[in-house]
Amino acid sequence: MMTNTQLATASLDDIVFDGRNRHYGAYQLRALYQRHVTRALVIATAIFALLLVFPLAAQWLKDRTPVAAPKLDDGHVLMAPPLDPKVLPPPPVETQPAPPPARTVLPSIRFTPPVVAPDPQVTEEVPDQTALQNARISTVTVEGKDDPGVLEEPLEAVEGPKTVGDAVDTKVYVSVEQMPELPGGGGQAAIVAAIQKSARYPGPALSNGIEGKVYASFTVNPKGEVTDVKIVRGLGYGLDEEAMRAIKALPKFIPGRQNGREVSVSFTVPVTFKIQ
Repeated sequence: MMTNTQLATASLDDIVFDGRNRHYGAYQLRALYQRHVTRALVIATAIFALLLVFPLAAQWLKDRTPVAAPKLDDGHVLMAPPLDPKVLPPPPVETQPAPPPARTVLPSIRFTPPVVAPDPQVTEEVPDQTALQNARISTVTVEGKDDPGVLEEPLEAVEGPKTVGDAVDTKVYVSVEQMPELPGGGGQAAIVAAIQKSARYPGPALSNGIEGKVYASFTVNPKGEVTDVKIVRGLGYGLDEEAMRAIKALPKFIPGRQNGREVSVSFTVPVTFKIQ
């Protein structure tokens, strides 16, 4: 057995094989294990470095190898003739741009898409069908030649309207996609409330105790203005006139819209007069 002094300086292999046969072979293997591992690591690192450096060195040597000049069949080297600094290439020849091709002016008839409009606003003349046989449709009327081989400038061009105006809708609607409204909104109830607030009780009707409802109609045009105020069923004694005055005093409306356009819309509203 090893003493305490020997244990302090002994290696792990000495401690493991204390009292055992060290000549069997296991002791030598454990003693040389660290040396073999270090040697294998050095050899593997060297092989890896060679595999990494060899392609780079081969490419470097290939780039530095001079390219041999091509040889002819008789063994002579083909050399390029020296350049003469006095011989300069000729200047480039300036080419003139080709002229634009001449236009062939053919007769054309101006075509305007049809528009629905009242008779007094129709000013467009429809061309005769015989004039359209040998003419092409265009946005302007041009007097030209029937022969396409004749090249000349147009004799006269009549310009038509640049844009086609919207069709004039004079119909008065009762119900539309977007009904007219007062600036504050609220629909027809707000309209009746505004009329009632503006109405004043006439003296003759008040002195005679006349009560009831006056039914009146009016139209809101595409500009939002109140027009065509009429009494549908009245009571007299100044109540009809007061109802019309209150309707005409309404503020400007937000116009009604049908198919994306402002249209005229008619209303019929009751105006209530009651003595309190």
